[in-house]
Amino acid sequence: MEKDTNSWKEHHQSPVRGQKLDAQTRCQHWHSDLDIIAIKFACCGEFYACYQCHEALAGHAAQQWPTAKFTTEKAIYCGACHFEMTILEYMESGSRCPKCTAAFNPRCENHWHLYFDITTY
Repeated sequence: MEKDTNSWKEHHQSPVRGQKLDAQTRCQHWHSDLDIIAIKFACCGEFYACYQCHEALAGHAAQQWPTAKFTTEKAIYCGACHFEMTILEYMESGSRCPKCTAAFNPRCENHWHLYFDITTY
């Protein structure tokens, strides 16, 4: 397993883990201006910048959040303002933080199936 040598968490007490993180949780895999969210993984309860960072650093397989947790689990972290939102708040946000209105990458929706059980959403 690769060492998490450049973790934002190590330096600033952010809850987010990842590879080559910047101050807004962009990682070596996803680093456009809009890539500023992190996801808490159901399997371990830890925030990671992306599924690839989790794959490289967690040491276990990822699990999806069940739909029953979409309204209660604060599993999305805004790298701009550090707001933690529920999965449903994120899914219905229009790709903007509900607190600070920072824009999120709308193409992240292409990866929802990796994080969330969207078969019944």
